[in-house]
Amino acid sequence: MAYAEDFERALQVGRPPNIQKLFPNSRALLVSGKAVDRAMRAKGKAIAMAANGRNTFVIRGALRAAQRANAALIIEIAKSEGGQKAYCAVNYWNMARIVDAFCNEMGITVPVAIHADHYGIKNDKDLEQAKVEVPTMFEAGITSIAIDASHQPNDLNLLANLAVNPYVPAWASLETEVGEIKGSTGLSTPAEALFLIEGLNAHGISADWIALNNGTTHGIEASDAGIQVDLTAEVHKVLEPYQVSGAQHGTSGNSSERLRQIAARTHTTKANVATALQMISWGLEVNDYGNAQLDADGNFIKVKGEGVTEEMWAEVVAYANDKGWKKGDYKNLNLPFESRFLAQPAEIRERMVQRVEDFAYGMMTNVLGSGDTAPLAVEAILEAGSYDLGPKAERIADPAEWTEEKIIERAKTLDGDKGAEGDFDD
Repeated sequence: MAYAEDFERALQVGRPPNIQKLFPNSRALLVSGKAVDRAMRAKGKAIAMAANGRNTFVIRGALRAAQRANAALIIEIAKSEGGQKAYCAVNYWNMARIVDAFCNEMGITVPVAIHADHYGIKNDKDLEQAKVEVPTMFEAGITSIAIDASHQPNDLNLLANLAVNPYVPAWASLETEVGEIKGSTGLSTPAEALFLIEGLNAHGISADWIALNNGTTHGIEASDAGIQVDLTAEVHKVLEPYQVSGAQHGTSGNSSERLRQIAARTHTTKANVATALQMISWGLEVNDYGNAQLDADGNFIKVKGEGVTEEMWAEVVAYANDKGWKKGDYKNLNLPFESRFLAQPAEIRERMVQRVEDFAYGMMTNVLGSGDTAPLAVEAILEAGSYDLGPKAERIADPAEWTEEKIIERAKTLDGDKGAEGDFDD
C-alpha cells in the first residue's frame, strides 16, 4: 500500500496551479510531463506512451491501459487535431477536463500529463497568435507543450522558441522540434539539433524533449523505412550534456522491434501514438504495431464484431467517399462522427474502449517498457516536494554568444536540408 500513501501525498503537492484551480476537488493526478520524463529516465530504456486523444474512446482506453500497466502516461492532441481549426472533438481547451473526468470516474491513480503537441509556428502571424493563445491553453489545463517551429529555417526555429517561452510556465514540460516529420527526406542532423538545444540553453531554457525528423511520417505508413535508429542515437549522443530526452513521432508506421531498438539505444522517453489508436477504436484490422491493413481493393478491413457497428462503419465509408477522401484523410472523420459514435449502445462503446486498452497495454508493457513507471513519477514529485521539478540541466552555453544577430550568423554555417516541399501538416 506504499503507492497509495505516496499517491495521496503527490495529489497534495504534484498538481500544477492551473490544475488545482480548475479541479479543486479532483483525485486525478494530472502532472507536468517532467515527472513522466523523469520516470522513464529513472527506469532506463523506457518510453512513455503519448496517446493522441483524437476521440474520447482512445482517451478512456489509454487511461485504462496505463492503470493496468502501472505506467505514467501522456495524453496529447496536436494543433491540427485540436487547435482552432481542429478535425477532432477533443481539443486544446477541453482535453484536460475530459481526462480529469475520466480519471475520477474510473479511479485512475497513475500520473498523467496533458500535452499540447505540435503547436505549430510557421510564420510571424502564428508567432503573434501564440502569445495570445498559449496562455489560454494553460488556463484550460495543459501541463506540457511542444513548440514546433521546425517548418522554418534553423535560426527562425530557435528565435520562435525563444519568443514563445515566456508564455510557457516554468513548471511545464517543454518539447521542441528540429526537422519536419516527412519520411526519408529532410532528415535532421546532429548539428541542427545541437544548434537548437544549445541556443535554448544559453537563454536558460532546458528542453525536456526534442523531436527529430528521423525517417518517420505521420499517419498511415506506406513503406517500412521508418525510424533511423543510428541517426537518432547519434543526435542524442551529441545532446547528452544538456540532458534532453527524445520524443519519437510517427510510431504507427514502425515495427515493434524498431521501437524496442529506439528504447534500448537512444534517450527517447516519449512516443506519440495517434493513427494506430484511432483505427483500433474504430474496429479496423491492424498489424502488430497498429498500421491499418487494406484489402485487395485498397479498402480498410473492418473486423466484424469489433469497434463501431457494421452499420456505423458503412456510414463512415459513405461519408468519406462523398467527400472524396483518401485513406490518409480518414482522420477528418473524428469531428463529424464523435457524437454518432457516442450514440451507439453501451456494449459497442465498451468494445471500442477495450480494444484500445488491450493494444495500448501490450505496447506499454512489451514494446515501450513503461510498465511500473507510475511509482517512479510519483517519487520524482515527492523528492522535489513540488509540481515544479526544475530543469534537468543547468546553463552551459554562453548567452553572449547567442544573441539574435549571432544566432542568424551561426545558422548560416549549418547544412540542414528541409527536404521535399509539400503538405506535411502534423
